[in-house]
Amino acid sequence: MPSDTSQILKGMSRTADAGLVKERRAKIVAGAVRLFAEQGYERTTVQEVAREAGISTGLVYQYVRDKEDLLLLSILDVLESYATEIPAALEGAEGPLQRCRATFAAYCRVVDARREATLLAYRSTYSLPPERQRFIKDAEQKTNRLIGGCIQDCIDEGLFRPVDIDLATYQVVMYAHAWALKHWHFVKRTDLESYISEGLDFFLHALLTDLGRKVP
Repeated sequence: MPSDTSQILKGMSRTADAGLVKERRAKIVAGAVRLFAEQGYERTTVQEVAREAGISTGLVYQYVRDKEDLLLLSILDVLESYATEIPAALEGAEGPLQRCRATFAAYCRVVDARREATLLAYRSTYSLPPERQRFIKDAEQKTNRLIGGCIQDCIDEGLFRPVDIDLATYQVVMYAHAWALKHWHFVKRTDLESYISEGLDFFLHALLTDLGRKVP
């Protein structure tokens, strides 16, 4: 199995036009996510995804081999978004604590923008064969290292107390994912930015040292 997302995506596509690949892939993924969310992965066909995306079934098969590819692309789309949007959010953030705040907020915003795909990952990853499940897990771990690195930097600077980086990272991940998993509940009483602010308050109070509390 390829170790890099771009390699597996390149392997799925049979056209060399990078711009066209990106545009069509976005339509296909959006259509697949909507239908998988509405009627379930097992009940959805490639033909239905093609209709939802507004393209022919034959064209879909230029980008994917089967429905498993569609599911994999849909889940990878979320993971790719973390990998691109978190670093972008860090631009201009000065100091490890500011970078940690920016990373937390960016992760939550990606989840909000792709709530259906986040739910899909929880519900349907098991439908993929073991090697593809491992690929998704590896991609998730790569994303998690962006969060863990920020936490580690704060510990190294004496701003956070020493903690298990992996456990702390997954606390952040699960908090962000809860916005999608329990959105039906949270949306009745708060908005995304308040959810982010409350979450940061929880985590920072749990982690900050006396030195960290002095940082604006």
